Amino acid sequence: MILGGGLTGISAALHLELPYLLIEREGRLGGLARTEQRDGHYFDHTGHWLHLRSDDMRNWVLRLLGEQMVEVERRARIYSSGVTTLYPFQANLHGLPAEVVSECLIGFVKTLLDRGRQEPRNFEEYILHHFGDGIAKHFMVPYNHKLWGVHPREITSAWCQRFVPRPNMEQVVAGAVGAGPAQLGYNVKFLYPKQGGIETMAKALAAEVDAESTRLNTTVDGIEAGTRKVLLGGESLAYHAVISSIPLPRLIELIVDAPDAVRQAAGKLRATPVRYLNVGTRRPSPLDHHWVYVPEQRLPFYRVGVFSNAVASLAPAGRSSLYVELSSRTAPEEQVVRESVQGLVEMGVVGSAEDIAFADMRVIDPAYVVFDDAYEAALQVIHPYLEQERIYSRGRYGAWIYNSMEDSLLAGKETAELVNRLAPE
Repeated sequence: MILGGGLTGISAALHLELPYLLIEREGRLGGLARTEQRDGHYFDHTGHWLHLRSDDMRNWVLRLLGEQMVEVERRARIYSSGVTTLYPFQANLHGLPAEVVSECLIGFVKTLLDRGRQEPRNFEEYILHHFGDGIAKHFMVPYNHKLWGVHPREITSAWCQRFVPRPNMEQVVAGAVGAGPAQLGYNVKFLYPKQGGIETMAKALAAEVDAESTRLNTTVDGIEAGTRKVLLGGESLAYHAVISSIPLPRLIELIVDAPDAVRQAAGKLRATPVRYLNVGTRRPSPLDHHWVYVPEQRLPFYRVGVFSNAVASLAPAGRSSLYVELSSRTAPEEQVVRESVQGLVEMGVVGSAEDIAFADMRVIDPAYVVFDDAYEAALQVIHPYLEQERIYSRGRYGAWIYNSMEDSLLAGKETAELVNRLAPE
């Protein structure tokens, strides 16, 4: 049984050697790797850029999509202190006000000199430990506060080792004087479909899935782990194994005989939603960037992307398609749209408010898993229990982690291979 038809579920189906039934609550496969259209504009569920590090995954995707994909070199920026600079902030201080550059450099040097400090206990301490108080103050802390919806001191640093670039002293100094390498981080290049948005890729993968083994517009009523049965629309289906990518707390809710300790652990898991705007413009964006990070607390968003700057087909000729990820998660929609438009004009993303043809609000919930102090202990209770019942909870929300699309595809493949090796009972 495969619960959830996002990238993890699709990948699991395509790598299983056993008969399977894939259950998806929506009317099509793909999960959040989905694209919607309005008036010739294409919008993914915020930025879905495909970063492939694994040769196996790259070869697999290219074998299926081939000429449909294009490789793009990242153009990312930071907007802070009223100016736009290169990404990542910590290696590209050049262009910021002199006092900000000085504060950031002095703070970074102090971290190199002070090697007697304790290891960081939370993400805020991790930032201070590795980057210093200047970089923490001017970018790292305010940006991550806006993104996660909670202060970095409430988050452990477990998630960030791969995703937060850590430049050395030479790179920081060179970046401060404009001579540094701007391209650091895991997402320097990405693949993307030439037409139709990221769902073009999801559709190509989904087309390989056996339609006879797929049920769309279907939800699971419950799971009896003790008897290894899935309850589905009045049916009781025995399972050899379950591969699930539905949100982990929801999965535990579905298990009718889950132990109290497991339910209590699941109750401690936290995630924040993301509200974002799909913005269509009447004229091209003056910027040539793909996305911009915004730590400024006074602005209601933390990241702005221009889909059509990466792939021109995502907007009609002479227009642009934008996504605006909002740090304001409770303010009224009308207020957020008004303030966002003002911010986009200030940053030069659009020339004027009149350039905006529409701004549609969307919500992803859950979006970002909160790696708080209860996180590790909760998972150490939940996952062993599930796996003893042959329930493998994988993918971004199944495993309850922070990951990329490639990670989800790999998780489906690896879990299918594990299930292929399981002895029948």
